[in-house]
Amino acid sequence: QVQLVESGGGLVQAGDSLRLSCAASGSIFNIRKMGWFRQAPGNEREFVAVMSWSGGATYYADSVKGRFTISRDNAKNTAYLQMDSLKAEDTAVYYCAADPAVLIVPARSSTRYQWWGQGTQVTVSS
Repeated sequence: QVQLVESGGGLVQAGDSLRLSCAASGSIFNIRKMGWFRQAPGNEREFVAVMSWSGGATYYADSVKGRFTISRDNAKNTAYLQMDSLKAEDTAVYYCAADPAVLIVPARSSTRYQWWGQGTQVTVSS
């Protein structure tokens, strides 16, 4: 089992930046890909970004491409989502997710991720 804990959410203004963290623990050696999703009230959970845990491959939703960056620090077993030029429509609960299967882009579906964090709220005021 893998446990994921997100942090770093908050209330910011449009145009600001925020960095989310996702700390992984447990059977970390099983992780092959790590992704970020978000869910706004009344909406379905939406894919944001994914990366290969070993490094290299990344893939982003069109809505965040060029503004968000996914990365990881293997020494800290932590993934990050750097969010720049935030917009009001980025407001949502953000979840990190991990899976033992190798990344095959685009891996947009939430069903392709086995482990999930509890989520962190990001609110962007316009």
